[in-house]
Amino acid sequence: MNSLLILFIFVPILVLILLALNLIFAVHRPDSEKVTAYECGFSPIYGQTRSPFYIQFYNVAMLFLVFDLEILLLFPVAVTLYQVSSYGFWIAMIFFGVLTIGFVYEIGSGILKFTDQRSSLSQIERPSSSSVL
Repeated sequence: MNSLLILFIFVPILVLILLALNLIFAVHRPDSEKVTAYECGFSPIYGQTRSPFYIQFYNVAMLFLVFDLEILLLFPVAVTLYQVSSYGFWIAMIFFGVLTIGFVYEIGSGILKFTDQRSSLSQIERPSSSSVL
């Protein structure tokens, strides 16, 4: 069977069958929380259009993309390792060495720390025994 035939005919037919099965057998019970615009986890604050969002989440997302692309570049090297000989191997090792140095720098700079300063236990004021009296 031709691979283009599979790609352009069989795959769309399979997708349509799976979507139809989902529409037929899936449970459809939307509640008030599922139909709101804030299903992503952020609670809306009425009267306030902006709320603080910590930059650590963006940093981790960008790091995830960088290291995800690293895996994407690792696959062709792993597949063609016998054809690229030692030159390709050492180029790949230099690439991974630079990425490892960057990852160690990120850990050292604390970019992967997820502690919120407002919720730190060290900043909670506990009543002393003399103030209770």
